Amino acid sequence: MIDFVKKDSYGLKDLETIVSILRAPGGCPWDAEQTHESIRRDLLEESCEVIEAINDRDPAHLREELGDLLLQVYMHAEMEKEQGRFTVDDVADGICKKLIFRHPHVFGDVQVANSDEVLVNWDELKREEKSQQTYTDTLTAVAKSLPALWRAEKVQKKAKKAGFDWSDAAGAVDKLSEELDELKEAIAQGTNVQEELGDLLFAAVNVSRFVNADPEETLNAATGKFISRFAKVEQMALAQGKDMAQMSLSELDKLWEDAKRT
Repeated sequence: MIDFVKKDSYGLKDLETIVSILRAPGGCPWDAEQTHESIRRDLLEESCEVIEAINDRDPAHLREELGDLLLQVYMHAEMEKEQGRFTVDDVADGICKKLIFRHPHVFGDVQVANSDEVLVNWDELKREEKSQQTYTDTLTAVAKSLPALWRAEKVQKKAKKAGFDWSDAAGAVDKLSEELDELKEAIAQGTNVQEELGDLLFAAVNVSRFVNADPEETLNAATGKFISRFAKVEQMALAQGKDMAQMSLSELDKLWEDAKRT
């Protein structure tokens, strides 16, 4: 029997203890088998579920999902503790020191007038901390594991700090149109299609940035709208006693236009 005292309320140290027990001999076989690689997707999925709870403005759901995300942090830290490399306290130490270093206007004598100046200082301190000597260094430091739309947006924002950006949304829209033409040409010729499609997507993210629309949220909203209209089309088809898969594209297109008007 595991030596663990159950309580009415638990804290962070208790979570650390529970995770350690789960991975120790006599604990949970599944937890003990996990590695950084085997649960890395869980980390991403739990982060996405936190975001969904935030979008739903549901505090109870948010508390639960933050707990699931926190578990991922403790699991990864426990794996490193087992190898003698670092502990969850070392993780906390690192982020505490980073926050103190990047907030000299709070923990030091630097004066700032507003949040814009805070962000300028933050970027300068981050570059110093990570030994980033050039603007290119800041671009290559953007995590490749980010969702592609967010990575593109972040790279574009960093390029803007070097003055490499359109002056307004019109320039970004013109570039989007140019990239669309190049994609059409590539498809017609059967060459460089994927590359040109990537350029088009990158240009679309640029437009989203200029109109202050989160590209990931914008695409998710469009996907949700598609599903909603698709459902209406299917309902209309069923009302006519038809199976969508057996209908012609022109028939489906007509139903789609009808769905858009409802």
